[in-house]
Amino acid sequence: MGWLEAIVLGIVQGLTEFLPISSSAHQLIVGQLLFGGRDPGAAFTAVTQLGTETAVLIYFWKDIVRIVKHWALSLVGRIPRSDPDARMGWFVIVGSIPIGVLGLLFQDAIDSTLRNLWITVGTLGGVGLLLGLADRMARKHQAKELVNLTWRDAIVYGLAQAAALIPGVSRSGGTISAGLFMGYSRPAATRYAFLLAIPAVFASGLYKLKDVGGDACVAWGPTILATLIAGGVGYAVIAWLLRYITTHTFTPFVIYRVLLAIFVAILLLTGVLAPDAALTSGCAV
Repeated sequence: MGWLEAIVLGIVQGLTEFLPISSSAHQLIVGQLLFGGRDPGAAFTAVTQLGTETAVLIYFWKDIVRIVKHWALSLVGRIPRSDPDARMGWFVIVGSIPIGVLGLLFQDAIDSTLRNLWITVGTLGGVGLLLGLADRMARKHQAKELVNLTWRDAIVYGLAQAAALIPGVSRSGGTISAGLFMGYSRPAATRYAFLLAIPAVFASGLYKLKDVGGDACVAWGPTILATLIAGGVGYAVIAWLLRYITTHTFTPFVIYRVLLAIFVAILLLTGVLAPDAALTSGCAV
């Protein structure tokens, strides 16, 4: 991977990680279209997500520190375990278990088979329609906020996040859709999606660091550059999205996902894109 590829893919990662349109799908598609039909690989995708997730840490720093502090104090009885922030700490931990377990169990498939672009076409379109349905249903019900979060809801959120192991689902798209189906407001569902992603993304990215530099397509220098760019762009996207959803629906993202699925299907049928670049390009790790 060259420096130009790293810059472009870093920008793509930053722009798409927090929008419900799937950053991993865009990495696959852009990598093939612009850089000789190559899949940048699961390791590159996971490591550059460290940049965007660092943006979450910075943006929500005060909230995260408060949650961790209250959670820790509740363990020693300094504050009640019913404290909302202490409960949030437990909810994030429990919600992170499904993606951790499934990620380890299906690591080989996630790194190869599930990166088939025909699967991505299906998940882009299918989850897009689910997001649209969830958004429409959310308008008909009184919206819940994060203070209403329950153990059942935390587990459902976690299972929805785990679906994002498949490119095209979208971590935020799956989690937000689940939240809307359960009756949470758009800002609440989006905010929780960001918080819930922190443990999983950092665990995945740090685990995949061992693969960087071990393949000609995943070199340290370009990967670091892409990660830094992704973090800067991602921070701006977080700020914009949280403002946007206070007065707008997710309809534009639904339309975009469906149109992108159709576009990629056409490119696959005409041979412009290869469905199994992760297996044939030598860049999957």
